[in-house]
Amino acid sequence: MDLVARLVDVVDERRRRDGRVLVGIDGPDAAGKTTLAGRLSAALPGPVRRVSADDFLHPSHKRYRRGELSPEGYYRDLFDLPALMLACRSADGRQETLVVDGVFLLRPELRSLWTLSVYVTVPEETTLQRALVRDVEFHGSPDEVERRYRERYLPGQALYRQEADPEGWADVVVDNTDPAEPRVLRWDC
Repeated sequence: MDLVARLVDVVDERRRRDGRVLVGIDGPDAAGKTTLAGRLSAALPGPVRRVSADDFLHPSHKRYRRGELSPEGYYRDLFDLPALMLACRSADGRQETLVVDGVFLLRPELRSLWTLSVYVTVPEETTLQRALVRDVEFHGSPDEVERRYRERYLPGQALYRQEADPEGWADVVVDNTDPAEPRVLRWDC
């Protein structure tokens, strides 16, 4: 059985038991969180709502208050956590499934939201290689992408892993180094 089908089974069981289900799909940049969240959302019976944590970014003056390349600023100042939490708690309908993807979703402030949590992991060099394909248009050049990832994003993710231990808190941990064949590293469902 593939990963999405296994997750659908868990969500269905939890929806029958609990009614509303909130799924948090966490992981570093370019790990495949959004793709997995989209595939899961499409496979689930309705009602399903998709949310990206990126919809809750602080304005740039708050995101970069510690400096544009600050790893600590990336981890601590990226999101408007109260707004994200409110959006998750106000899910409509008792039988709704809410699927949220984003970085840092298993930080202590958000852990209690998730009925099911998935951490998608890839090696740092895989993150960087995918970013060099995905983010050049946004950041302007491969050199700028690499600089931002090496100075801000990768160290920010390392800080998050050190402080929050997302792999330890996730119900499911998936190695997505090969997106065609994701490997389940832990399944605590």
